[in-house]
Amino acid sequence: MLRRPVSEDGAAVHRLISRCPPLDENSIYCNLLQASHFSDTSVAAEVDGELAGFVSGYLMPQRPDTLFIWQVAVASEARGIGLAGRMIREILRRPACVQVRHLETTITPDNTASWALFRGLARKLGAGCVDSVMFDRERHFRGRHDSEMLLRIGPFAEAAAASTE
Repeated sequence: MLRRPVSEDGAAVHRLISRCPPLDENSIYCNLLQASHFSDTSVAAEVDGELAGFVSGYLMPQRPDTLFIWQVAVASEARGIGLAGRMIREILRRPACVQVRHLETTITPDNTASWALFRGLARKLGAGCVDSVMFDRERHFRGRHDSEMLLRIGPFAEAAAASTE
């Protein structure tokens, strides 16, 4: 079941992310904010009453036509069934995203699963994608984290976002 998250999901989101390397763990407080303040642009997936997936996102403050996907977490037991893509498409279908024509995310160069997920989503949306360095390993992370590549997907039509099953 896919649904809007609620603040009570924050601790479960934190546990889920901790079980999904290489995702960066945020504080539980951050996860509480994701599940409450950003519930219109985030999604929780339940399997047998347990949190099995979570996608956090937000509309870019200066560009409300762009949905930024912050994190995609899927429990190991729920992988391989297309859950991540379904969660993102669920967000795109919501009233809060009616103006969205672009999707952005950051991905480390070696995260092949995320590259495959988002490039596949771009194909389903009939949209191009462009990547560039957003946060450089040395310049921004002082060598403590791999570079984060910005992947920008779009533009896509409202009809494409609504019909990606």
